[in-house]
Amino acid sequence: MTINDQSRRLFLQGMGAAGLAGALPLMAVGAGASGEGLSGHVLHEVVPPGPVETPKHAIRFAVCGMSHDHIYLMVEAIRRGGGELVLAYATEPDKIAGFKKRYPDVKWASTVEEILNDKSIQLVLSSQIASERAPLGVRVMKSGKDFLSDKPGITTLDQLAAVRKTISETGRIYAVEYSERFDVKAAVKAGELVKQGVIGRVIQTINIAPHQISQRAGDAGGSGGRPDWFWNDAQFGGILCDIGSHQIDQFLYYTGSTKAEVVASQIANLQHPEHPHFQDFGDMMLHGNNGCGYVRLDWFTPYGLGTWGDGRLFILGTEGYIEARKYTNVAVNTQGNNLFVVDGKSSRYIDCNNLTLPFGPQLVGDVVNRTHTAQDQEQCLLAAELSIKAQSNAKRVHLDWQKKP
Repeated sequence: MTINDQSRRLFLQGMGAAGLAGALPLMAVGAGASGEGLSGHVLHEVVPPGPVETPKHAIRFAVCGMSHDHIYLMVEAIRRGGGELVLAYATEPDKIAGFKKRYPDVKWASTVEEILNDKSIQLVLSSQIASERAPLGVRVMKSGKDFLSDKPGITTLDQLAAVRKTISETGRIYAVEYSERFDVKAAVKAGELVKQGVIGRVIQTINIAPHQISQRAGDAGGSGGRPDWFWNDAQFGGILCDIGSHQIDQFLYYTGSTKAEVVASQIANLQHPEHPHFQDFGDMMLHGNNGCGYVRLDWFTPYGLGTWGDGRLFILGTEGYIEARKYTNVAVNTQGNNLFVVDGKSSRYIDCNNLTLPFGPQLVGDVVNRTHTAQDQEQCLLAAELSIKAQSNAKRVHLDWQKKP
């Protein structure tokens, strides 16, 4: 043993596990099996604030159904792009009250037809009960307007066929707000790095997507109970179709897959027997023509996290990998939009919170220019198709401990 080896061992013993963990990021050291230090550099970056841009386009849009609070993300995205909210319609009194508080000047329609018949409206947004979104979207497109649905945008293969047929007949846009990509700045930055080839060719994506049934007051994501339709898979689509559609969208996008299949999927209701048509756990394996994917979904986020879910995205490439810690950096700080990039030269941490989200302005531009910049139409519908098939073909899992009192 050399003097340097002995000194290093004494130093590590003196630091202890806790002290060493805190010191490692600053020291940027680490010995491999050979005892040699790492060759890479540890870098900390912050995405600089982008320029404040004036919207390039202007459209008039309406909201028709607001059963899920994702509608607020959707409205703000379109407003950032130059959209003017001119009309709203809903049926749930609590949702109407919340929306009026947020947007006191909006005009309210008395029927769906009032929105469909308004020729000045170019785009309709909806977070209606999930199983009702596609039929509404078909009506919207047939009225000569584009449609932006909350996820899942489609819950059955028959609905999917009707949407595809109507798109072909009308030339309208049927977009789905996959917010775990479009509204997460770290996910947007990850897409930029993948397109730049920073990690080579993408081999696999892994999405870990835990959710919380309800949040306490003050937690991120809001508070309160869930409506009756939330517990009925015929209405919310099932766990793989519902929140799983987010993750399949990411798998297709980051791998660049234009064709894909569900290799295997499973679902379970492990902790909510009082709601027999609900699933609180599910996972699936995916295979695309340009990569593989794995997705795990659940409704078991504990209150101690302080937010609705510790969502993680891992992108494995031939020359490196990316991890996005989307909503928190657990046990470190509560900041979201954390991106970690490792390649042949360095390990980087990127704070993405200053990044400007492009989806809203891009979709408004698509409505005006008849393009598909914000979201590829075929990829959008393929994500819906795969999520429906994963759900309908899933093996139902039962565990021995469920039988115990």
